[in-house]
Amino acid sequence: MSREGPSDGGTAAPGVADTYDRIADHFSATREYAWPEVESFFEGRRGAVGLDVGCGNGRHCEPLDEHVDRTVGVDVSGGLLRAARDRAADRGYADRVSFVRGDAAALPVADDRVDVAVYVAALHHLRPRERRVASLSELARVLAPGGRALVSAWSTAHDRFDASADAEVGFDTEVDWTLPGGETVPRFYHVYAPAEFETDVGESDLGVVESTVSSGNCYAVVAPE
Repeated sequence: MSREGPSDGGTAAPGVADTYDRIADHFSATREYAWPEVESFFEGRRGAVGLDVGCGNGRHCEPLDEHVDRTVGVDVSGGLLRAARDRAADRGYADRVSFVRGDAAALPVADDRVDVAVYVAALHHLRPRERRVASLSELARVLAPGGRALVSAWSTAHDRFDASADAEVGFDTEVDWTLPGGETVPRFYHVYAPAEFETDVGESDLGVVESTVSSGNCYAVVAPE
């Protein structure tokens, strides 16, 4: 997730930090399980340091912990980081994970340190395109030689959208989160066309190892070039 201000990008949606701080408790309660695609990516991988960019409530840090010696979770939302720390304490891996507030486009991680990383369900919240590509290059910067990461973003193939999966270019939109009591909080998304997703990854300092569309999301396994 990014550290955008309320007016960034020229839309009515608040910045990502404000948005997810407002909905953190309710959002976290609905995000219990790791995605199957993420768990499949972890299979057979080992390393010293793992990284979850846009870690939210830490649901992917938990399985990542089983594959690395030390995990770092980065998110811009203080509310979600509190939920992540509580989850790690409750499930017994708090001593092996550090949760840090930070910007996906300026990761608080040293160069060439990360062996296994995930950057899922967060890239699509950044705006404009230059920040999305910059965040992908940041991921390349922190990956160690031989390191691998899984990146995902919502796709035009998602059944939520009336759009063609064969489109060359995606679109910006807002998707409301409804809190208990009926309050709605708009969330900015850039919904990627699969070809556009591969183009943006290719414009960064990452190389695509493999890519696919699954469950309405674009996925790419990537490595530093």
